[in-house]
Amino acid sequence: MKTILIILFIISTLLTSAYFILRTERKELDEETRMAAGGQFIQLKQGMVHYELAGESDRPLVVLVHGFSTPSYIWDPTFEALVQSGYQVLRFDLYGRGFSDRPDVDYDLNLFIGQVDDLLATLQINQPIHLMGLSMGGPIAAAYAGRHPEMIRSLTLIDPLVTNIFQSSIFPLNLSGVGEYLMAVVMEPFVLPKSQNGDLLHPEHFPDWEDQYKVQTQFKGFGRAILSTIRCIAREDTLAIYRDLAEKKIPTLILRGEEDQTISANDIEILRAYLPFAQFHPISEAGHIPHYEKPSAVNPILINFLGNPGN
Repeated sequence: MKTILIILFIISTLLTSAYFILRTERKELDEETRMAAGGQFIQLKQGMVHYELAGESDRPLVVLVHGFSTPSYIWDPTFEALVQSGYQVLRFDLYGRGFSDRPDVDYDLNLFIGQVDDLLATLQINQPIHLMGLSMGGPIAAAYAGRHPEMIRSLTLIDPLVTNIFQSSIFPLNLSGVGEYLMAVVMEPFVLPKSQNGDLLHPEHFPDWEDQYKVQTQFKGFGRAILSTIRCIAREDTLAIYRDLAEKKIPTLILRGEEDQTISANDIEILRAYLPFAQFHPISEAGHIPHYEKPSAVNPILINFLGNPGN
């Protein structure tokens, strides 16, 4: 019995030490951090949100919604190209990501859909918009469009999350306590940053990609937000979002990197079956974020579609 207690004590000590050594969240998102971040900040219902709005105010507005964990810098090539093409463009960090606040709430799709709605209302944007969603931003954008079709000129879905995620696929992160520990000592310091390279077909072309991602992991609340998102998304019926959207007949463009290892070609075929009126463009030699990896191929498609979304 004494031996067992000693072993348990050693294990407990090692686990506790690992937590304090490996955890990445050591900073607060304070005013000094926000001033150094660049962009703009606005107070919404659930907290302060980091955003960037550029282009002439009398031009058509394009709103960009990023995906699961990489914040709004993932839209860099798209943002710049659209502004140069004469559009007003809005991008922002979803709650829990980048330099936006990390409120202690459930990070389900309704939170993010509400964030889009709240952001547009607070910025006093009343005219119809072109809405783009990447990866998990796909169902966020699609759900917003389905609920507010009168606000949508067009919808673009880039490698969007399509099919439902099941609880079994997120084990053991769905276990209380276990998930929190693994997020702090495994996911944040190692798995999440390393997984960013998996979104690219040629990560060697983007040597700073992983380090750029790590910046947001320093701020308290990031892991809690990501873990909550994982747990909540496994309870969402994403397919129902696209079924509802189909009835609205909103002009829609779907893009997929042909080498995407996250969203399968079969998933996109399912989506296209729900939205048979949507335009579709596969992007060769690109992974999960083709707009970032192949902007020379993607930007002309986007600009052409935005100019003639109903064509």
